[in-house]
Amino acid sequence: MSEEEKRVEEEMQEAPIFGDLLDSIISHVPLIDLLPASQVSHSWKRAVSLSLRRPNNKLKPWLILHAQSTREPLSVNSAYAYDPRSKLWVHIEHQPSIKSNSFSALRSSHSTLLYMLSPSNFSFSLDPLHLSWHQADPPTVWRVDPIVAVVGYYAIVAGGAYEFEDDRLAVEMYDTRSRTWETCESMPETFMYSASSIWVSVAVDSSRMYVLEKIKGIMYWFDPCTKIWHGPCNLRQNDGESVYCCCIGFASGRLILVGIIEEENENSKRLKLWEVYGDSWEKQREITEMPKEMVEKMIADDDFSSASNSSVGVTIMGDLVFVYNNSKPEELFFFEINGTPDAVTVNWVSVENAAVDKIGLIERVVVSCSDVGIPDLRRAASMSVKVDRLQ
Repeated sequence: MSEEEKRVEEEMQEAPIFGDLLDSIISHVPLIDLLPASQVSHSWKRAVSLSLRRPNNKLKPWLILHAQSTREPLSVNSAYAYDPRSKLWVHIEHQPSIKSNSFSALRSSHSTLLYMLSPSNFSFSLDPLHLSWHQADPPTVWRVDPIVAVVGYYAIVAGGAYEFEDDRLAVEMYDTRSRTWETCESMPETFMYSASSIWVSVAVDSSRMYVLEKIKGIMYWFDPCTKIWHGPCNLRQNDGESVYCCCIGFASGRLILVGIIEEENENSKRLKLWEVYGDSWEKQREITEMPKEMVEKMIADDDFSSASNSSVGVTIMGDLVFVYNNSKPEELFFFEINGTPDAVTVNWVSVENAAVDKIGLIERVVVSCSDVGIPDLRRAASMSVKVDRLQ
């Protein structure tokens, strides 16, 4: 090879990658691999940041499965997450803070919240990878599996009181700024026998907590500023269809209702989603129906008994809606909401749960959803929390 050829080859090897070519490369790189890429140089960091802002390469919420031992101590050893953008399962090695409260059951609420509540402690986290936890004194009323939500600066604990307590529907609110508890208006009588996280679905927006009785389809909403409940609203009025189990959640500001429908003349079930809107949430419009073959794969007919309604799980964040069966975790389903409210387009996707074989027989799974970005991965790395491909 001549000197001129060597010089040209060296220049080609050193030539920077930029523009559309670099953007195209970044769009095919999983998020967990973009962290080291963004640390190559300032230009690469800027290129990664700009690429992730493009509509065709935007980040998507992760579905996270937290595995907790059912034997004391109730340690949370690890978590497994699915990244829809990268179509990749990852393993998250949990940090010590989530293991510290090892005698409380880990629970989730309104897709993004993880919490642990015991007679001696209350801890909760909204952090995307749950690297930070807020520790607080427990509420004054002793409870078992109450409804828990965080709205703004307030953590709300409602219902679930033990029978020896004076008010089984008691509501207490914790102010994260003053670190004090306040007593609020009790839950409506509708929830007298269902004021537990098993029997209700919870959603939050920037100012309110919404609680839906799954079987009755009755929804009330609570304002932490006034400490007053509002409602009711019957969400089961869906053009005469027999909706007998439903859940709610917010997708990019839209209140979404997910309902299981039982066919009167057929031994089959359907699953539909509606957007709920109006000043008093009195209006609905259908968004999509889950393909029949997916419904059949998700849950067998005998799983649709009223006793097993809690097995159907729904997690909503951003424009993504995840649907799964807690008792049949081998496969998960989701779709992304696109378009305007009057012209919504969806594409249902089935995903094999690669974490099934990693979760032990004595572990229970708690599901949450998080907007995970490069800053979150960088913070995890600084805390020696490993986030790697699931092997």
